[in-house]
Amino acid sequence: MKVTRVAEMRSLDRYAIEKLAIPEEILMENAGGASYFVILKEFGIKDKNFVAFCGIGNNGGDGFVVARKIHSNGGNVKVFILGDVNNLKGAAKKNLDIISKIPIEIRHIESIETIRSDVLHCDAVVDAIFGTGLSRDVGGLYRDAIQLINESKKNVFSLDIPSGINGDTGEIMGAAVMADYTITFGLPKFGNMLFPGYGHCGKLYVSHISFPPSLYDKDSIKVEINDYIKLPPKDRDAHKGNLGKSLFIAGASSYFGAPYFSALSFLKAGGGYSRLAAPISMTPFIANKGSEIVFIPQKETDSGSISLENKDALLELSEMMDMVIIGPGLSLDEETQRLTRELTKEIKKPLLIDGDGITAISGDLEIVKGRKAPTILTPHLGEMSRITKMGADELNRKKIDILQSTAKDLNSIIVLKGAHSLIGCPDGRVYINMSGNPGMATAGSGDVLTGTIAAMLGLGLTIEDAVRKGVFIHGFSGDLAAEDMGEDGITAQDILDYLPLAMKIDREGLDEALRNACEGVQVV
Repeated sequence: MKVTRVAEMRSLDRYAIEKLAIPEEILMENAGGASYFVILKEFGIKDKNFVAFCGIGNNGGDGFVVARKIHSNGGNVKVFILGDVNNLKGAAKKNLDIISKIPIEIRHIESIETIRSDVLHCDAVVDAIFGTGLSRDVGGLYRDAIQLINESKKNVFSLDIPSGINGDTGEIMGAAVMADYTITFGLPKFGNMLFPGYGHCGKLYVSHISFPPSLYDKDSIKVEINDYIKLPPKDRDAHKGNLGKSLFIAGASSYFGAPYFSALSFLKAGGGYSRLAAPISMTPFIANKGSEIVFIPQKETDSGSISLENKDALLELSEMMDMVIIGPGLSLDEETQRLTRELTKEIKKPLLIDGDGITAISGDLEIVKGRKAPTILTPHLGEMSRITKMGADELNRKKIDILQSTAKDLNSIIVLKGAHSLIGCPDGRVYINMSGNPGMATAGSGDVLTGTIAAMLGLGLTIEDAVRKGVFIHGFSGDLAAEDMGEDGITAQDILDYLPLAMKIDREGLDEALRNACEGVQVV
């Protein structure tokens, strides 16, 4: 499913109204109708008491429609308007005029204290204050209203996006409604899918409000949810050589976990032949845990990292591989960093650069730009800062825009790791991954990701699909671990151990409920 910027959604609305001749009133009626249906499905209507907070824009107009439908189907509803009603126009004003003629109590709010009792004694709240267009911090009466909604602990249904969330970034603009359910219209917005906004949405629904598929599936909309990719069938006579061969250049003194997790996760996710080039002194210790790995002991620097002397042998070995992974636990030793840069320049196979490898190339990005074979970078936010020379705050505010421009500039697929990891492609497409949980924020988790991506390539997916599938399976494995163990205390070993089960369930086909959970939004 596509995901839009606020401006893109406004453009779709204009196109529907001006080119498709769908009146604004119909779009608003459809939005209100979808929201009513979710309330009916999730909570019920008849004989229940609702309060609807409505602003003076189209989001408020959607709220007026919902109030009318609640009233007409046996619910009790009070409408509280925030702002000057003289500023209402178009379909929103028309819908206020309609509910003004039927027995719905409407109040224009100047003090929260006048409605506190109503809110505390209702059954549920409809939040239709701001919508997606909010661009400045919430203050005054609006902030008081949001705080009252949150303090009430009532079931909250937000229309389009919880009020106070920035529709383009997911930021909290001073204060934000914590919804139990959100019904967004047309398509999800960035703010619905990115944290912290996603965490405020509760259970998320989308209604296409009668847009034709040709409109909401447009190629010009470059961002979408990382939806389900089917794995290729496995040949019954398969052998390790045709299930993928990967070389992991990883590890240094004191970094035993990273090479182990990356090289073994390749096998646990279905890959065939995993070679690990690690410093010779560490190899026996890693072999005690991962004896299925084929070890290529490496000459060491004085600090215990991989020496530049190994370069020619590594280049020769890389020619036999389907993918090379460089960087997990590699260290910041200057000689090893130089080795990384030279290998990046000369390796002719698909190359995944992670961890300390990203630090090595971030000082000379021309090396990456000049590569002919596919390149994958898997930075966390701090490493993305080193690549882009931007601060973390700026990155968070413009995460998708910066990812798009950086992936294009470096001609690389970039996985920006974090809650709802983002996968950016050189052509501007970005995929928002919905699997995973906070318990996966643990040392070594990213190393498991590198091996999982490499395994997907070995199983026969294209480079792009291998990255998308690898990110999904990695998160899905973490979700299975959390389901059995809880999120607290999950380790990289747990994520690795659940990879075979994640692959088994995936191959059997995700049922509708699980697929909806992975997609993060349901269509109504």
